[in-house]
Amino acid sequence: MSVGTAAVRIDPNGLVDEALTEQIIGAAIEVHRHIGPGLLESAYEECLCHELQLRGLAFRRQVSLPVVYKSVALDCGYKMDLVVQDRVVVELKCVVSILGVHHAQLLTYLKLSGKRVGLLLNFHVSVMTRGIVRRVL
Repeated sequence: MSVGTAAVRIDPNGLVDEALTEQIIGAAIEVHRHIGPGLLESAYEECLCHELQLRGLAFRRQVSLPVVYKSVALDCGYKMDLVVQDRVVVELKCVVSILGVHHAQLLTYLKLSGKRVGLLLNFHVSVMTRGIVRRVL
């Protein structure tokens, strides 16, 4: 059922991939600090990818995510915005508020991909820290 899983990092305080998610969040805050809210999601994706690259973090964009049904991987059109270091799923949003459907989308992507950690990053906020949601399966 999983697309691929990399080794999960458990930090001394018991948090899963905390250091990596902090780096990703730092990159998102930097992007938001420079360009602010109000742009399209695609602009934030471009800028965030550039910032991740500057920080030396490996990532994949628009990663297809098949649904496995009766041992057959089916392309149902799911695409994860970013997968960073093959460990963290990142979903970007530019919405007034994060809704239940956005949380469900991230949880679905985590389950289908076999990843444990995901971030929802909503850039349509005045202060980026208010647009960050971290989920762990």
